[in-house]
Amino acid sequence: MAASKPQAGSELRAAGAVQRGDGEAPQDIKMALYTHGRLIPSLGDAKLTRPMIAEVIRRKFDYSQHPYIFGTLYFGTTNATFGVLANILLRQSFKVQQEALKTYVSLATLPFLSTIVTFKLFVTDPLQSGNISKEDCIWRSILIGEICGVTYPTALAFLTNGRLAVKYHTVPAPPKGRVLLHWMLLCHTRVKLMCAPLLLQIKFGLFHGLNHYVLSKRLREKSVPGD
Repeated sequence: MAASKPQAGSELRAAGAVQRGDGEAPQDIKMALYTHGRLIPSLGDAKLTRPMIAEVIRRKFDYSQHPYIFGTLYFGTTNATFGVLANILLRQSFKVQQEALKTYVSLATLPFLSTIVTFKLFVTDPLQSGNISKEDCIWRSILIGEICGVTYPTALAFLTNGRLAVKYHTVPAPPKGRVLLHWMLLCHTRVKLMCAPLLLQIKFGLFHGLNHYVLSKRLREKSVPGD
C-alpha cells in the first residue's frame, strides 16, 4: 500500500509531462486563462497582441472617440484668460503690487477648473446620456461662459485684491459699514471694461454649445448600426 502512493504520484507527473509535451495545458491552467469569458493570449501569441494593443491605444486617444475634450479645454482657457484680465484691472484699481504671482495663479487656475467641471456636469454628461435638447445645451454653455468666465473671476479678483489693499494699506481705509460700497466706487470704472469679455463669452458659449451638440449627434448616429 505504501508503495502504491509514490507510483500513483509518478503516474500523475508523467501524465502532466505528456500533456505539456503535446502542447496542451492542464485543465486548471486552461481555466485560469479565461477571464470574464475571454481567453487571455499566451506569451506565444505576442505577435497577435501587439496590433491589438496598438489599436486600443489608438482608439483611446482618438479625437473621434473624445470629441468634447478639446473644445472644453479651449473654453476653459478663455475663461482663465478673462480671469487674468479681471485680476489686472482690479489690482490697478486697488493699487496692489504685493503677492502678484499668487493672485495671478489663482485667477487663472480656478476659472479654468470650474469651467471644466461645470461643463462636464451640466452639458457633456447630459449630452452623452441624451437628456438635453439643443436649446438647453446652448443656453447652459452660454451661462457657464458668463458665470465661470466673467462673474466668478471678477468677484474673486475683487475680494482677493480688496483684502490685499486692506492688508497693505494701498488705498484709504473705507468707513465702517460701507466697505463693499467703498470698494465698488473705487473700481467700478475698470470693472465696466469686463463687459467686453462678457459679450465674447456669449459668442463663445453659443458656438461651443452648438458644436458640442452636433458632435454628440454624430456620435449617436455612428453608434446606431446601419440597416
